Amino acid sequence: MDGGTRGLRGGVRVAVLALLWGSTFLWIELALRGLSPLQVTFVRCFLGALVLLGAARATGRRLPRGAAVWRHLVVAAFFCNALPFALFSLGQQTVGSGLAGVLNATTPLWSVVLGLVLGSERGIRPVRLGGLLLGFAGTIVIFAPWHTSQAIGWGALAILGAAASYAVAFTYMGRTLVRRGTPTLSLSSAQLLAAGGLTAVALPVGGSEPVDLSPVVLVAAVVLSVFCTAVTFHLTYRIINDEGATNAAVVGYLLPVVSVLLGVVVLGEQVGVRVVLGMAVVLAGVAMTRAGAGRARGDGPGTVPHSAPASAQRQDAAGGSR
Repeated sequence: MDGGTRGLRGGVRVAVLALLWGSTFLWIELALRGLSPLQVTFVRCFLGALVLLGAARATGRRLPRGAAVWRHLVVAAFFCNALPFALFSLGQQTVGSGLAGVLNATTPLWSVVLGLVLGSERGIRPVRLGGLLLGFAGTIVIFAPWHTSQAIGWGALAILGAAASYAVAFTYMGRTLVRRGTPTLSLSSAQLLAAGGLTAVALPVGGSEPVDLSPVVLVAAVVLSVFCTAVTFHLTYRIINDEGATNAAVVGYLLPVVSVLLGVVVLGEQVGVRVVLGMAVVLAGVAMTRAGAGRARGDGPGTVPHSAPASAQRQDAAGGSR
């Protein structure tokens, strides 16, 4: 496959991931009408794992084997699934879905800061760093905290914590799980299964509230689990595998755009000049970031280490990205 085709496929995955991920906050808000935050988290992990396990079985993929791999999967499940899913649901008890999407867009910035701390982003190109900062500035323009009296609170802090947790998870997954010869579908299935187990352990503490499964709540829970968790999570793994952890985090910059569009289409909200300007800045930042991604990819946290044996790289090329 040539570079242009691969880049096109990567761009399509990013767009689909941004669309599905951006609608997550709407479905969470609807699901919270009948489920507690921890119940929403458990349903996402459990049903999402069932979907991916079914896909893995249908395609002949097996779950990873070995204690070392599963230890990494449990850590990744905590930071990428159980913790941020719970923090988003907790935060959206006081924060609207649109604002949640905007706050989640800080994930790429956390990812770059983490990369700089760990030394994996030492060679970052100025255009790439500038794009990340510009994209974050665009989310600030859309957010307009100077117009919102309740922007800072425990709910907003919880969502910011979830965004930071995603950045930690993407980097950890890129360093320990992807490009090790295990198909990404096997990894994503096993990780959601582990996240379901972690959440189930916590259910007796915060998941004993009565359940109100109205049609809206039921549909929201299913869509959230199948499309916004199972499909989105597997696409995230593919992007980390193919393009690196920081590029996966860049998807977060498109979330404010999706949130605004959903507000217009679903809720009939009016779009002002400030929002249009913010969307343009975000998209410009994304373009700058991806323009600088190609040359930075070789040192990214999601790439195969240069010291990896040739046999491991051949195994990865043969089946590790499926």
